[in-house]
Amino acid sequence: MPDFGAALLAAFLPLFVAINIPGILPIYMGMAEAFTLQERRQLLVRALAAAAVLAVLMLFAGEVIFASLGITLNDLRVGGGLILLIIAITDLAFGDFKKRRGGRNGDAIDEIDADDPDLPVVPLGIPLIIGPGAITTILLSQGEFGYAPTLASILLNLTLVFIAFTFGPSILRLFGKDTSKAVAKVASLFLAAISVAMIHAGIAGMIAGPNA
Repeated sequence: MPDFGAALLAAFLPLFVAINIPGILPIYMGMAEAFTLQERRQLLVRALAAAAVLAVLMLFAGEVIFASLGITLNDLRVGGGLILLIIAITDLAFGDFKKRRGGRNGDAIDEIDADDPDLPVVPLGIPLIIGPGAITTILLSQGEFGYAPTLASILLNLTLVFIAFTFGPSILRLFGKDTSKAVAKVASLFLAAISVAMIHAGIAGMIAGPNA
């Protein structure tokens, strides 16, 4: 069993890649572009609260879900790995197309209202910050490393989301949009690699059997 520091790092990295801050930062900024600074801060706090509630709920309900549905960790590795792989491939192949459809001239952005009570929850908190990939990663990390390191990785990642979203405009002006897109693509590539490793580990576990 790895020590807490090693377990935290091992739980933190996949979740960091799954959340993909460089990838979701430009999307968030496009959605909140017309808002005032105070409105953006309120949206961010409420979105992070919704994301944190879902993440913690999935963390502590994971074993119940496994038991009630008869799911094993290897099943989740394979299924979750496939989901992550699809998300990564979709972002790599069609990410720019999706962003153009959701851009400033698209219906999704033009109809956004800062007073909409559902906006911080959907789509900002869920699934922009905590989506299917992040949920799968949280469940897998809990099974691999336990509750404490996984909870700490969730809090650390959400803190980084808060920092990145708070200083997002300055970050993008400093590095430029092309750099942000390049970093997002690299993050998606790593996510694809992690998903393949998850699928491989799940299949190997199934072949070895429960007593291996």
